[in-house]
Amino acid sequence: MATKKAAAKKTATKPLKIHEVVKYPDPILAVRGEEVTVFDAELKQFVDEMFDSMYAAHGIGLAAPQISVSKRIAVVDVSFKKNAKDKVVLINPEIVEREGKLLEEEGCLSLPDIREKVSRAAKVKVRAQDVTGEWFEIEGEELFSRALQHEIDHLDGILFIDRISRLKRELVLRKIKKLQKNGEW
Repeated sequence: MATKKAAAKKTATKPLKIHEVVKYPDPILAVRGEEVTVFDAELKQFVDEMFDSMYAAHGIGLAAPQISVSKRIAVVDVSFKKNAKDKVVLINPEIVEREGKLLEEEGCLSLPDIREKVSRAAKVKVRAQDVTGEWFEIEGEELFSRALQHEIDHLDGILFIDRISRLKRELVLRKIKKLQKNGEW
């Protein structure tokens, strides 16, 4: 019996932490994340915390820089917990193919209550690593394609407002400044 308890202690993980999502204009959002080179239990736990943090913030995608970690890690679940196979972990991702165009409204956890139409590829193929370091490719269309592109942009220090017209971007920035001035941001 004692050996079972000892074994349970060795395999027990730390409780998951919900990380706070940083808001624009936090400087970490404008920096390219560092490549991940160590694939261990700590990384696995961090990825689990990313999913829990994303769900707590009611998002369908989250990049590590959005929770103040400058690493090339993103998680996506366009089903929002409805389908376990829709949970995707992207480590060191890169878009290897783009096809078509789609103009749709987009939002971001780091820019709450800001939504604008953004032009993105309708279909993408992404090459990335999983939590064990294995490389894989995944294709996405429509919302999934948009989520993949949005999160990879975060890993490159790009926000969706960087992809809209200068005029619309200026209007968004004015709105944010007003919210900041009123203590609402």
